[in-house]
Amino acid sequence: MAAGATYEPIATTTVTTSTATVTFSSIPSTYTDLILVAGGLLQVTGGNGLRIRFNNDSGSNYSDTDWLGNGSTYPTNRETNATSNYAASSTFSSTNVGVAICQIMDYASTTKYKTSISLGGQALSDVNITINLWRSTSAIDRIDLAMGSTFPSNNFSKVTLTLYGITAALS
Repeated sequence: MAAGATYEPIATTTVTTSTATVTFSSIPSTYTDLILVAGGLLQVTGGNGLRIRFNNDSGSNYSDTDWLGNGSTYPTNRETNATSNYAASSTFSSTNVGVAICQIMDYASTTKYKTSISLGGQALSDVNITINLWRSTSAIDRIDLAMGSTFPSNNFSKVTLTLYGITAALS
């Protein structure tokens, strides 16, 4: 017997004009994990990375560790007590296509902190991996995304963002 579909699209947003923040809200709690996929020209000007915030929480409840590689250097970065996480720490630009994929594990749990792992990169530039922690036991029902080193400091340009629910990450 063939397995059924594992990824179910929850929502898609396509940005075609300069936009500071994209929000996915009313996220159902019926999945085991969430996958966020972003692709396109991720920002208009300067800054570094795609930022993610949960449930409109702007408190200092986020930590992340990321590794960035560009073919010649491989710097690492760690943030503690931040007001958002990196969903991808690549230095995106408006001239190169970039992609970010963020898996948010056990997002509907109300008994543990939330963790996620992100992969990102940009054509002809760099790649990264980021491990994130949101210190809250609240179930995630809203995700806000922004570009830059703070939340938000730059704008999305031409990008499509899709949020998927994983129906059976755990068996």
